[in-house]
Amino acid sequence: MHDAIILGAGGAGLFCAATAGQAGARVLVIDHNPEPGRKILISGGGRCNFTNIGAVPDRYLSENRHFARSALSRYTPADFVELVQKHGIAFHEKTLGQLFCDGSARQIVAMLMDECAAGQVDFAFGTAITDVAHADGRFVVTTSAGVFNAANLVIATGGPAIPKLGATGFAYQLGKQFGMKIIPPRPALVPFTLPAAESLFRELAGVAAEVVATAGKTAFREAALFTHRGLSGPAMLQASSYWRHGEAIAVDFLPDAAPDWLVTMKRQRPKAGLKSVLASALPERLATAIAEQLALAGDMASQKDASLTAAMSRLKAWAFRPDGTEGFAKAEVTAGGIDTAGLSQRTMSTNHLSGLYAIGEAVDVTGWLGGYNFQWAWASGHAAGQAIAERARG
Repeated sequence: MHDAIILGAGGAGLFCAATAGQAGARVLVIDHNPEPGRKILISGGGRCNFTNIGAVPDRYLSENRHFARSALSRYTPADFVELVQKHGIAFHEKTLGQLFCDGSARQIVAMLMDECAAGQVDFAFGTAITDVAHADGRFVVTTSAGVFNAANLVIATGGPAIPKLGATGFAYQLGKQFGMKIIPPRPALVPFTLPAAESLFRELAGVAAEVVATAGKTAFREAALFTHRGLSGPAMLQASSYWRHGEAIAVDFLPDAAPDWLVTMKRQRPKAGLKSVLASALPERLATAIAEQLALAGDMASQKDASLTAAMSRLKAWAFRPDGTEGFAKAEVTAGGIDTAGLSQRTMSTNHLSGLYAIGEAVDVTGWLGGYNFQWAWASGHAAGQAIAERARG
């Protein structure tokens, strides 16, 4: 007999299980994958960007932008770092507060499994779920390994991003079944595709530059990478979470340059061509492509100041209008999901059905690139795990 059944053995599910188990609850984790933590294993290039020291609520997207505040304040990056240190896992800060294992992401999965073992958590891996029902105050889960029931059920099956790892929209199917509203899911932290009209930039595949990319009112200064399909790199992945189809992405190719930089360069290098001047600040192939688009023939001395000022304005807010993204197959996470309006900020439980919880990526909370989504997994899993243990103690 179990107090709680957790569906999904990703970061959120495992952390919820460990938290509840160590607090005295009897927990079963069910996952259709043959092993736990498959997304963890591939994250951070195999080294797992397990948190970000800057994981504050305003770096998360949600229809209710305040929802994540409670869980994030009660289980912080410092708390998870303490756990990592307790397990003797060496780590480093790469950039912008991103913490990575020195060794392998497998160390994080092993740590989570050790924490689950300390809570005497039971597992059913490689197990298909055929039905989930609720009757007489208990949830009944029918699987390929038998029928299980518990007073608490946790939806921790994530979203459909990276389907090759077994990701599906099962969380939304289950949420709808139990009367939960779903914010339409969409790929997030995902590369953009560019239309044929932008073929000149698609031909720059492999070229990277530090830029400021702006989607809506949100801007990110990081590297952008041109691909054979469009735009990628951290700046573009970040912007993708805020982008809506049909909108333009504004790119500042010269974030450190003043608005009169080209006019200044005209005075300093009058005999140089625009391509040569741009190549002093940008990768040569990119400089060539931009100069071709700006179409200012002749040397700098022959250009009017007004033309150079106009060209600079374009360079500071170059408009790309993507025709889409590379979809869930290449998205790192899913935006949207189970509506937080129907959940408790403190416990992650549904407001209308006692004992039902939703955590992690299954919920409409999506963090920035760089360890934020793992921190949400730990924080939301911890909140639900504590609530389950409280309820089990009665």
